Amino acid sequence: MTKLASHPGSHLDEPAAPPVDIIAPLPRVSIQAFCETPEIARLVEHAATDRRMEKAHVKVQMGGGLAAAEAYKNAPTPNVVVIEGDAHRERLLDILHRLSDVCDPGTKVVVIGQVNDVLLYRELMRQGVSDYLVPPFDVVDLVRSLSEIFRAPGADPVGRTVAFVGAKGGVGSSTIAHNVSWAIARQIKLDSVVVDLDLAFGTAGLNFNQDPPQGVAEVVFAPDRLDAALVDRLLSKCTEQLSLLAAPATLDRVYDFHEDVFDPLLDILRANVPCAVLDVPHIWTAWSKRALIAADEVAIVATPDLANLRNAKNLIDLLKAARPNDGPPRLILNQVGVPKRAEIKPQDFAKALDLEPAAIVPFDPQLFGTAANNGQMLAETAAGHKTNEMFVELAKRLTGRTEARKVNRSLLEPLMARINRKKAG
Repeated sequence: MTKLASHPGSHLDEPAAPPVDIIAPLPRVSIQAFCETPEIARLVEHAATDRRMEKAHVKVQMGGGLAAAEAYKNAPTPNVVVIEGDAHRERLLDILHRLSDVCDPGTKVVVIGQVNDVLLYRELMRQGVSDYLVPPFDVVDLVRSLSEIFRAPGADPVGRTVAFVGAKGGVGSSTIAHNVSWAIARQIKLDSVVVDLDLAFGTAGLNFNQDPPQGVAEVVFAPDRLDAALVDRLLSKCTEQLSLLAAPATLDRVYDFHEDVFDPLLDILRANVPCAVLDVPHIWTAWSKRALIAADEVAIVATPDLANLRNAKNLIDLLKAARPNDGPPRLILNQVGVPKRAEIKPQDFAKALDLEPAAIVPFDPQLFGTAANNGQMLAETAAGHKTNEMFVELAKRLTGRTEARKVNRSLLEPLMARINRKKAG
């Protein structure tokens, strides 16, 4: 693969690329390429069929960087954006500046250019590009470049974990978790996995109308076999971008686990899936506490009564103390407005917790009951219902897609780390 003219201390002085068979498979990420020429478009399409790209979702479009910048003005960016530029240096830099203004945090950018120029390469580094390729290169070179983005030593994990837990049993935490995960996959377009941690009584299989023969139990009862390949085999596909790691929901054994039982699984998911949604049961054990504290985002689902208020406060206080450098958990008030039920007003509930609700979901037994009995999400049974908008908004917040878009200056950190290590050596 031809990159840039070599210069001292750069990875451009590295020896020939390693053999093809040691290129690591890509995780479950979304990749969108905006090409200028049919030749590059065909090359990206061929790369998408490579065995190491099996888990990645690849979409190829024409129009180059300008089309990408326009497309993402009103749409979330994928995990990786590939743009093809031309030989005009200033035009390429201007396009990257426009693209950086609309990129979501964490998006990686790969540029295919025409200019073999060290100064341009350094400028692209400052602009936040993850890799820069100059033809001629082939399918394997492109696959290797994309793989190294996620496999480079020191690279950030691919995804985040979002944990849902009920402040009290029966508050609908699982229902909210499943519908939000659906929105993450279908609306935010992030590959996601729902992990049902209620091994005895989990409902994710029922809610998604799935009955897989294996699931999360195989992970915890055979830890010596656990790796990314095993987890991938255990996943049950719900949609193109949503998979399920189901609970057995049987009582033929007890599920008493040690504190770190799920740590290896969560590490694998973070390294391979953009978003893992943990459906944590309403129990208090060493492992459930650890799962909540370790999650990137925590959503507490509660109904507006006194017991929920007390339990929610206890959870919030514990999480704030255990996660001093993280934001507070998200509060979701569910089943609000039950006829003839004495309730604490949502504003009073929130004031007592000093935490504004991320969503207030009204009581609608027919809507939720129909979806549950059909093994469907609300978006499938009542696509136009306004409650779906709440789930989409929650999905955006929990995946960080509502943050103000800004110029992304850290997209090249993995590549910079490699270069710095070479210099230090």
